[in-house]
Amino acid sequence: MSNIPSSDSSEALARDIGAIARIDAVPSMLRMICDETGMGFAAVARVTDATWTACAVHDNVGFGLKADGQLDLHTTLCFESRAARESIAVDNFAESPRYCNHHTPAIYKIQSYISVPIVLPDGEYFGNLCAIDAQPHAVSNARVVRMFEVFASLIALQLDSARRQSTAEELLEDERRTATLREQFIAVLGHDLRNPLSAFSAAAELLRRRQETDLAAVGERLRRSVNRMAGLIDDVMDFARGRLGGGVAVSIAPVEDLGPALCAVIDELCDSNPSCRVECSIEVTEPVACDRARIQQLLSNLLANALSHGQNDGPVSVTAKYDTGRLLMSVRNLGEPIPAGVMPKIFEPYYRPASSAPGGGLGLGLYICKQIVDAHGGTLTVTSNDKDGTTFTACIPGKR
Repeated sequence: MSNIPSSDSSEALARDIGAIARIDAVPSMLRMICDETGMGFAAVARVTDATWTACAVHDNVGFGLKADGQLDLHTTLCFESRAARESIAVDNFAESPRYCNHHTPAIYKIQSYISVPIVLPDGEYFGNLCAIDAQPHAVSNARVVRMFEVFASLIALQLDSARRQSTAEELLEDERRTATLREQFIAVLGHDLRNPLSAFSAAAELLRRRQETDLAAVGERLRRSVNRMAGLIDDVMDFARGRLGGGVAVSIAPVEDLGPALCAVIDELCDSNPSCRVECSIEVTEPVACDRARIQQLLSNLLANALSHGQNDGPVSVTAKYDTGRLLMSVRNLGEPIPAGVMPKIFEPYYRPASSAPGGGLGLGLYICKQIVDAHGGTLTVTSNDKDGTTFTACIPGKR
C-alpha cells in the first residue's frame, strides 16, 4: 500500500471517493457481493493509468485496506482489466492455466478473484468493482459476473448523474438510463438469482424425506437457507421497484379471508422459530379492501423484526382488527427500547441497528413495510419505551 503519488490530483481523488461515499447503496452492494459469493473482501476502486485507490470497502477478513488506501497498480489485476476493458474472474489461481503463475495471487496471498470495469456512460473508465479471497470460490459463472456487471453499471450511472445535473435534457437521459438499468437489475434478481434456488429447494425436500436422521437435518437446514435467500431476493426486488420505479406495486381488491391469511403468516414464523412465544388476537371477519399478499408481507416483516430484536424470553404480541372502515394491525415486543436518536432512521433503506447479528438481512424489511402501508394510503408508526416495549402499528383504510 502506498500514498497518493504527486502526479495525481489529490483533490480529484478526494472528489471521486466522496462521490462513491454518497451512493447509499454501495455498502449494501459490497455486503451482498460477499454474502452471495463467499468472498471475504470487496471494494470499489478508482483506477487510473497510474494509481489504484480504494473508494469503498467491505472487509470480513482483515485485509486492512480502508477507503482512500492505495495499492501499487501494477501488482493488481485491475491494471490488466483496465487495459483490456474486460472483466476478469478466477475461481482458483492454482488451477487457472492463464493466471496460475501470475504475481498478484502470490503478492496478496489470494486464490479467488473477480474484477469488473466501472465505465461511465460517456466512455470514461472510472475504476473497478472487485472482490478477493484467500480460498477458492465460484465467481466465474455467468450469474455472478452478471450481478457484478449490473452493480458496476448502477454505480457508473450514479456517478454520471452526480456529475451532470444541469439541463432538462440531461435529466431525461438519466431517466432513460435508470429505467433500463432498473429492468436489468430486477431481471438479475428475479431470474438469474432465483433459478438456482429452485434446484436447491428440490434437493432440500428430497433430503428432508430421507429416513436417515442426519440427512433429514441437513435437508431442513438447506430448506431454511433457501427460504432466507429467497426472502432477501424479494426484499431487494421490492426495494428496486419502490426506489427506482415509483413505489411498491399493490393490487387492491376486497379480501374475504384476511383474518385466516394473517394467522397463516404467524403460524409459518412460529414454525421457523420454535422457541418463540407469540400471543395473537386477530379479529378481522369482514372483507377488507387491500392487497392480500402485501398485507401478509407487511405482517411477516414486522413479526420477523420483533422476533429478531425482542427480549429472548418475552412474548411478542400481534393484534389485528377491522374497525370503522380501517384495518389496525400492531406488533409489540419487549426488550431494550429504540433510542430516540435512532427513531428517524428505522424506516430508511439499508438501516440495521449496531446490535444486529451478522447475516440477519439487508436492512430493507421496515423500509418495505413503510412502502406497503404508503401504497395502501395508510400510516405506519412506532412507539418504544422501557415500560411497554416497542410497538409498530399500521393503520390502513379498508374500504375503497
